[in-house]
Amino acid sequence: MTHRLFAIAVLSANLLSGCATPQSGSPNPYPPVPPPMAEEIPKPPVNQMSLMWQPGHWDWNGRGYYWSPGEYVPAAGHGQLFQPGYWAETPSGWAWQRAHWTS
Repeated sequence: MTHRLFAIAVLSANLLSGCATPQSGSPNPYPPVPPPMAEEIPKPPVNQMSLMWQPGHWDWNGRGYYWSPGEYVPAAGHGQLFQPGYWAETPSGWAWQRAHWTS
């Protein structure tokens, strides 16, 4: 199940990676988000709480990208699809959309 969720998340990330490409307006002044790093998913820790794997992802610190490694997170309260971070054009300019879970 965990591997299936990870595969779905990676596939979705690849499909959605073109969503941040500007179609109109000003060109994105930031460097493109690097491709995801390969990660080996460890066995989940023994826990009474249901856990799910959150894949590693690139994040933006205001000056550049940094890698946030994957980790097990509580399954409760998360959506079914992990959306990696991306740049989006907003009315006030380009803004970084942090990685998050969607339903």
